[in-house]
Amino acid sequence: MAKSLAAPTAVLARWWDRLRPLPGGRTLFSIFLGRLAPYTGSMGARVVELRPGYSRWELRDRRSVRNHLNSIHAIALANLAEVASGTAMLMTIPPGVRAIVTALSIEYLKKARGTLTAETRCTPPAAVTSPTDFEVTAEIRNEAGETVARQRVTWRLSPVA
Repeated sequence: MAKSLAAPTAVLARWWDRLRPLPGGRTLFSIFLGRLAPYTGSMGARVVELRPGYSRWELRDRRSVRNHLNSIHAIALANLAEVASGTAMLMTIPPGVRAIVTALSIEYLKKARGTLTAETRCTPPAAVTSPTDFEVTAEIRNEAGETVARQRVTWRLSPVA
């Protein structure tokens, strides 16, 4: 059985700080994160920018993420938005707090084609002493800057027991 990373904030921040400045470091970090969350890693998205409360990810348009309508599959969009919301939030929550998705809601505004960018800004609570629900929004835009999808993710933040 795979191990769970109960409070990954410090681990993610440390690896991001180590890898980001290196040639190919952002790609290595994205692969590292994909090893922690294999399903997320399967879509091949890459982190562009990451800091507390902010993340930006890109997903290249290719056959493995397309649907029968010749556009990027709805679940690939949901997965991209979830990783953007999660990494922005995880870089911000205090140590000793874990997070799990309890709800997703996504609006598909237009067909998604070409390289997509998912972006999230958030400010989680500074302290979490009991289970707390926190909603994060991620926007996905195409190369023309048009919003193709908007997702709201509810994260349950809880102190690590």
